[in-house]
Amino acid sequence: MPSRIETRDFRGRPALFLETANGARAAVSPFGAQVLSWTPASGDERLYLSPAARFDADTPIRGGIPVCFPQFGSLGRLPKHGIARTRSWSVAEHRAEDDYALATLRLTEDDDTWAIWPQNFAAELTVVIEGDRLDVEFEVTNTGHAPFAFTAALHTYLRVHEVENARLEGLYGHEYRDAADHDRIKHDSGDVLVVGGETDRVYHDVKRPLLLRDGSRSLGINAEGFPDVVVWNPWEQRCAELPDMPANGFRHMLCVEAAAVRHRIELDAGEDWVGRQSLIAL
Repeated sequence: MPSRIETRDFRGRPALFLETANGARAAVSPFGAQVLSWTPASGDERLYLSPAARFDADTPIRGGIPVCFPQFGSLGRLPKHGIARTRSWSVAEHRAEDDYALATLRLTEDDDTWAIWPQNFAAELTVVIEGDRLDVEFEVTNTGHAPFAFTAALHTYLRVHEVENARLEGLYGHEYRDAADHDRIKHDSGDVLVVGGETDRVYHDVKRPLLLRDGSRSLGINAEGFPDVVVWNPWEQRCAELPDMPANGFRHMLCVEAAAVRHRIELDAGEDWVGRQSLIAL
C-alpha cells in the first residue's frame, strides 16, 4: 500500500491519519495540532493517550504530544501551558511519498488569542513519519512590529509497559529544577533516571541525546533548538486528581519533553525560531 494521508474520525473528532508504505502510522488532531498516536514501522504504539481523554474541542487532550505555547506550565500570567493546545489549527500542507508522510498545521493570532496574549504571531507544527522515526518540528514567527518572548514545550507522553521498570539515560550530571520538591535546584548524579514517585523536573542545557529503555524496547530521543528537557510523571496521588486519567494511568506513561523553560525565547519583529524533537524506535 502506498504512503497516504487522510482525514478520519478519532474518538468522535476529525484527525489526520498519516501512513507510510512500510507501515509507520500517526494520527494528528487539528485541535491543538496534537500528535495523538505514533506507531513505527517495526513495532507498536509509542505514545500514551489517556483512555479518559476528553475530545470535546474545548478541553486539552490528555496524552500524545500537546503543544505548550506561549507559556509552559504556570510560569507566567497566561492559562496553564498557554493557548495553542486549545485552539483549532489549520492544515497548511500535507504530502506523502514512498518512504515518508508529512503534515504541517498552522496557527495565527485572532481576536480570542489577542485577548489573552496580545501579539501577532504565526506558529507551525510539522509532523513527519519515516520508518521507525517521528520528527515533530515547531516554528514560531513574530509577524508583528514589536518584540515578544515566550516559553514552549512539546509535552510528549511516552507509552511504557511499567514506568517503575523504565530507564531514562543521558541526563547524568545535569542541573535540574525539581518542582516536586519546592523548585529546589539539584544535580542528577545517577547513571539512569528511574521513576519511583512523583517526578516533575526541568533539566537545563541538555545537548546530548537521551535513551529510554522499556523492557525489550528502546527509544532514542533527540532535541534541537529546545535547551531544556522536562521529565514528568504524576504518580498515584496526583494521577487520582486528574479527571481525564485512569487511576493506573501513571504506570503506563512517562513524559520526556523538549522544552524552552529556564530562559524565555525572545523574538524581534520579523524573526523566527525553530525547535524539533525526534523519536527513533530502536
